[in-house]
Amino acid sequence: MQLICILCPRGCHIEINQGEDGKWEVKGYACKRGRDYAIQEATCPLRVLTTSIWVEGGNHRLVSAKTDRSIPKDKIIESLKQTKGLTVKAPIDIGDVLIENIAGTGANLIATRRVDIKQV
Repeated sequence: MQLICILCPRGCHIEINQGEDGKWEVKGYACKRGRDYAIQEATCPLRVLTTSIWVEGGNHRLVSAKTDRSIPKDKIIESLKQTKGLTVKAPIDIGDVLIENIAGTGANLIATRRVDIKQV
């Protein structure tokens, strides 16, 4: 498997293969972080989920949101299904938890912008 490390501006081109003994053979990384990243990507890739959630009574119709930590890539669709049709009420502050333990990942979906109550 070939990938490009995204942990620093170097963008190392890394090649990773699992040997017959089950150990990972990693080539092309310039630092330990790159090696660890490659193994993580090969065994259980993680991603931060970003999305938008509908807001009721707010000065914005949507609030941007993200998980407070990386979650397994194979849990992204299940996590998005939990957000489908979800509406939260204003006011919302940055960091407010919108969904706890999304898709059983241990991560929370949090607001990344402030939404005030709509003034009439």
